[in-house]
Amino acid sequence: MKFQINQDHFSNGLQQVLNVVATRSTMPILSNVLIEAAEGHISLTTTNLDLGIRCRIKADVSDPGTITLPVRKLATIVRELPQSDVFVESGDNNQAKITSGGSLFKIMGIGADEFPPLPSFENRKVFELSQEEIVGMLKSVSYAQSTDENRYILNGVYFNFADEKLTLVATDGRRLGLTALETEISEENVGSLILPAKTIAELERLMGKGEKVKIAFNDRQAAFEIAIDEGGDSGLTDHLYLVSKVVEGNYPNYRQVIPKETEHRVKIERELMLECVHRAALVTSDKSNSVKLKMSKNLLEISGASSEYGESHESMAIAYDGPE
Repeated sequence: MKFQINQDHFSNGLQQVLNVVATRSTMPILSNVLIEAAEGHISLTTTNLDLGIRCRIKADVSDPGTITLPVRKLATIVRELPQSDVFVESGDNNQAKITSGGSLFKIMGIGADEFPPLPSFENRKVFELSQEEIVGMLKSVSYAQSTDENRYILNGVYFNFADEKLTLVATDGRRLGLTALETEISEENVGSLILPAKTIAELERLMGKGEKVKIAFNDRQAAFEIAIDEGGDSGLTDHLYLVSKVVEGNYPNYRQVIPKETEHRVKIERELMLECVHRAALVTSDKSNSVKLKMSKNLLEISGASSEYGESHESMAIAYDGPE
């Protein structure tokens, strides 16, 4: 294998796939990135067996081939290289020679035949949606995911494709976030899945740089083809591909905890409220980490307190005419 690649492009590609790799793994191959060199590009793939990511980067490939290299060490080396072209070459001994300017590194790898392939799957449901809309929906609910490993069914976001809309839900038993997007859903594509919190974090990180994302899923796994900004200077080509196991089990009936009727409504300037809550929370502590909201006619009072630091008080105008 032999190729020449822009240093910034190579570094950026490695950063795209780095987060999936565990800091420690009982399987050395899972600490490596699979590098596949083909005409005009290289592919970078990482996996932890639950989640996998692949991206393609423009490269001048003179000898196609494959190798796996320790991804964290490789990413560090490439990041520190001079901002010029990087030359990568490997032979039958699973050693890669990396040169750039006056720098030379020889890195030991593992044969590509030991790398677990990303799964392909049949009988899947497929949707194509706007990245911007999906990212906005995820940010609206992901904060409410549970971190309690004993409640694994809540350690993620619930996706429900039904009734001509996509509904996203997350809850930790105390908070609940719900958002919905109207979209065309054929009868054969009606279905639901729960994506783990790690997958949600990667989707929020990877999406938003292109227009569309294609979602495919079945009972055991989900795949995302994330379009990229072709006009950018990232060096990425085609799309980012992410495949993830889903959380197995039935999501709890979240609708039963949502009040069917509400008597009082309040209209609030969102950004101003966020600022007030942030300031009021400055005096809270780990033991007393809540703020109090008090509503009266057209006024919202926000206060925080702790025995360690003292008190804080904020007030803002709102549209409200109801009981205190």
